[in-house]
Amino acid sequence: MTNVTIMADSASDLTKDYFTEYGMEMVSLTVHLEDKDYKDGIDITPKNVFDAMREGKSPKTSQVSPQTFKSIFTEYAKSNQTLIYLAFSSELSGTYQTAKMMEQEVKEDYPDADISIIDTKCASIGYGLVVLNAARLAKEGKSKEEIMDDAKKRALHMEHIFTVDDLEYLKRGGRVSKTAAFVGTLLNIKPILHVEDGKLIPLEKMRGTKKLLGRMVELMEERGGNFENQVIGISHGDDLERAEALAKMIKDKFGVKEVVIEFVGSAIGAHSGPGTLALFFLNKSFQ
Repeated sequence: MTNVTIMADSASDLTKDYFTEYGMEMVSLTVHLEDKDYKDGIDITPKNVFDAMREGKSPKTSQVSPQTFKSIFTEYAKSNQTLIYLAFSSELSGTYQTAKMMEQEVKEDYPDADISIIDTKCASIGYGLVVLNAARLAKEGKSKEEIMDDAKKRALHMEHIFTVDDLEYLKRGGRVSKTAAFVGTLLNIKPILHVEDGKLIPLEKMRGTKKLLGRMVELMEERGGNFENQVIGISHGDDLERAEALAKMIKDKFGVKEVVIEFVGSAIGAHSGPGTLALFFLNKSFQ
């Protein structure tokens, strides 16, 4: 039986505790804030980033360095260990492409290296839920093939429904198209977006925040099913109160047993801004 190690990057928005509990490898994206570089999830907290943004600062992010991948992949290749790297959406970061390049380099020296990389096309806790499930299967001693099949299937069917307080942040980071960044702040219009094939796509606009949560729950009902048997994810940009209100609505309506609530991490938060609220679940076609 091979022991399979799961690797993920910090854009999964899973805290260090999860990585420790499941013996996973974590690689960090870099957050640049006020002329300093920080490792997402390690030496900067999401709260630091959101507070800085509220003060008008503009943090930037960069992908995981090629050297980081190369050294981890080499280590696994040398010791003949199996590694599955589940990557942040290639549509939102160059991290997946960098990992693929380094995988090829390492396999030139170690042709038998048992390293596999999957582009999840997911982000934040949606991506985190795919990772957690893979880690659970690895802990149960499932084969590499079983773990990869499950991760690919979950990633394909993971819905991301989210709202941001101000689309300006996503526009600045080039994460949504200019036309999509409809100016809504003056009229108290809140956008609802989703992720389609790894890209951020605006769905609709809502007036006022009151109706927003209700609409997110409606979208969940339209798109998903079998909620009582799945873990639901919620991530928030320093707005735990709203995240908990949404979790309560979902539990009351769908009989959901487990909801994972986490901060939107520093790397994603630097683009989505404070007040982001995101909901993740498996859609109806997941069997």
